[in-house]
Order: sequence, then C-alpha cells, then structure tokens
Amino acid sequence: MTIATAKEMLIEATQGKYAVGAFNITSLVQLEAVVDAAVETKSPVIIQTSVKPSQFYKPGIMVSIYRALAEAAPVPICLHLDHCTDVAYCKTCADAGYTNIMIDASKQPFDENVRQTKEIVDHCHQRGGISVEGELGTVSGVEDQLKVTEDEAQLANPEQAVQFVERTGLDLFAPAIGTAHGVYKTKEPKVHFERLEKIYQLLNGTSVRVPLVVHGGTGLPPEYVERLIKLGGSKFNVSTELKYTLIDTTYDYIQGKREEYDPGKIDSAVRDATRKVVIHWMEMLKSPGKA
Repeated sequence: MTIATAKEMLIEATQGKYAVGAFNITSLVQLEAVVDAAVETKSPVIIQTSVKPSQFYKPGIMVSIYRALAEAAPVPICLHLDHCTDVAYCKTCADAGYTNIMIDASKQPFDENVRQTKEIVDHCHQRGGISVEGELGTVSGVEDQLKVTEDEAQLANPEQAVQFVERTGLDLFAPAIGTAHGVYKTKEPKVHFERLEKIYQLLNGTSVRVPLVVHGGTGLPPEYVERLIKLGGSKFNVSTELKYTLIDTTYDYIQGKREEYDPGKIDSAVRDATRKVVIHWMEMLKSPGKA
C-alpha cells in the first residue's frame, strides 16, 4: 500500500531540494495518466480534485478509485481536495478518505481565515492521517470557475504568515506570492521570490516544520520553477495545462478521425498526452527517482 499524506511527502521533498507535482484532474482518464507517470518515473505524486469534479464523481467514489490505484502502485500517492471554501464539504471529503484537505478561507478577514482553517485542522487531525493546507493572501486567476482579479489578489504578509500557521496548526502553507491560476499573459510573470524566501525562513529556519505550496504552476518558466524550489517551494499545483491537454487532444483526435466512433481510442490518446505532460513537470520538479 502506498497511500500517503502530503506533509510527510513534502518534508522529504523540501529536505531533498526537489518538489512534488500536485495535478488537478477532472476525469478518471487523467487520474490514471497521473499515476502512470508517477510509476514510470518513480516519483511521489499528489492527485488533486477541485470541488466541482469532486462533487460530480462523489467523494466516496473518487476515494475508492484513488485507493484502488494507489494501493497497486509502488510510489507514494495522496488525494487532495483543492481550494475548498466550504467548511462542511472539507469535512465530508476528509471523512470519505481524502488524505489531504485544502480549506481556502483566504478571501475572509484574517481572524475568520484562522477560525475556519483551525476548525478543519482540528477535524482532520482528530481523524488522523489527514494533512491540511491553508492559504494566506489570494492567488489571481480562475480556479474551479471562481475568478480572482489581479486587483483583488493580495500577497501574503510574512509576519502574518507566522501567526496564521501558529494559530491554526496547519500542515502545509500556501502563501500568495504573485503566481496565478490559468495561463500567464506575459512571458515574465511578476513572482515575489524574496517573499517566499522570507516566509520559508520565518517558518522553517534550519528545520522543516511546514512545507510551502506554489499555486499557479501552469506557464511558469522553468527557471522560475527551479528558483522557487531552491527557496522552499515543495508542492507545485498544475491544473490548467491538464485541462488544455484533455480538450485539445480530444478535439484533434475527433477532427482527424471524424468517421471513427470509438471512445476508448480517444481516452487512450488523452491518457498518453496527459502522461507526457505530467512526466515533463516531474522532470522540472526533479522528483523522478525520489519515490
């Protein structure tokens, strides 16, 4: 059995100067492709679902499929609920068997963010074997059809980050540092590297207590990814690139073989294209061979 929790996985990654890919899936074909890539490269991996895909498949069904694949895989895999703003649904997924929960109360006032995050931390820690991610500041772009404009996006305050972590007891911390969900409109997005570095030093110093999460991985230049890993980023979220791969591969296949009615072949094409994208990310994150 190689079911894992994200905190243990990411502490090892931080210490080893690599990062773990956290891939948002919207279909079971993508889920299988992510596992295929992890097994092929011997990489630890995090499978993520946003709220809507989780609700579509139902948490219990998603957990059952995840467990069947993870238990047969020789690499550590965890199942993460991403950007959930609903405290009750966070608890539902935790109770169903998700190994990692992100409560995103980042749009709330600071004290309310603390209160909601701590409520989920307490619930998950009481159950055992579930790590919790929280966010401070807001990441611009679109995630699960929720849009945050650049004007609304606020960067995480390093000193406040320490208060947030200490008051909530969370396991993983996602500070807003200028990365964005979706596709970047510039080749040189403004990422505040120094802010991530300061937050890492304040929280972890010479001993890793709370691994750091980088949201908005799609479109980040490889040199940005490398620098963010060196500064302490150990979990990179990739969502939009997988969505584009699924839709573009499906479209191209149907366009090229319009008279062919074989859904299984479309699934195979999507699975293979997704596997290649995930492997590319794993290589950028330096996770191959780390399982």
